[in-house]
Amino acid sequence: MASNVHASTTVRVMRSEGVGSIEPLALIRPLTVSSSLSQRLVERKSQLKDRRFCVSCSPIRSESIEVTSTTASKPEQRPGVFDRLFLTVFRNKMVDEVGWDSNKPGYDGLIEVATRLMMKNRNNSAAEEAAVRILRSLFPPFLPELFKMLIAPIGGGKIAAVMVARVTAFSCQWLMGPCSVNSVDLPDGSSCRSGVFVERCKYLEESKCVGICINTCKLPTQTFFKDYMGVPLLMEPNFSDYSCQFNFGVLPPLRVDDMTLKEPCLDICPNASRRREVTKNNNTKQCPKA
Repeated sequence: MASNVHASTTVRVMRSEGVGSIEPLALIRPLTVSSSLSQRLVERKSQLKDRRFCVSCSPIRSESIEVTSTTASKPEQRPGVFDRLFLTVFRNKMVDEVGWDSNKPGYDGLIEVATRLMMKNRNNSAAEEAAVRILRSLFPPFLPELFKMLIAPIGGGKIAAVMVARVTAFSCQWLMGPCSVNSVDLPDGSSCRSGVFVERCKYLEESKCVGICINTCKLPTQTFFKDYMGVPLLMEPNFSDYSCQFNFGVLPPLRVDDMTLKEPCLDICPNASRRREVTKNNNTKQCPKA
């Protein structure tokens, strides 16, 4: 039977009140769907299926996945507002100490000022003391002393170690790159989440110098936290993959026993390359700036 043929059904109900007549009470006509409307609905459904197929299998989506995977292999962090603010403040403090500024903007200029800090001072101890003064100038007066007096003694120093680890991981990524809080083993045999792991230190990689890392970062930072904030710190830079482990709550070894102070120059160090060319000697020796 064709779909456009109208069918009607009459429902009759018998009245039982002594009347033998039959009265129609309702007339129901089912909805009629024409063949043209039915065809349009089928075509519309087919179009929707085609659209879903195009979205899920579009080559544009495949390209975006490929770009994402390529980007993930080498993450690029764009500095935010606070990153630029911290960089500006730190660089200004370093310029005040050195008495000289670079013409280069941003992080490249900071590295040149750090290099001038090493060149200005006659020995490594003087460079380290200058870097400690820079760190102290970043804090409001009496704040480190109050922290050392009121916070550092609580809980055997663990609370203070955890606090400075979290602050370091939050506020220093502009300088070092991506980092995260992790657990470290303390001298009493316990473990505590008072460590900071730097995946690939930007300061070391950009300066290309073991001496700048040790004398303007590692040693002065250890000295500042221990002497002025009451929190022992051991920093363990890895000069092979440029990572670094901060161990808050752990005392550093004596300098004569610290193997990082005996590291040779980095392969990317331009001065080391020139020295090897002049002396024709490829033997690894301790970095002269360390």
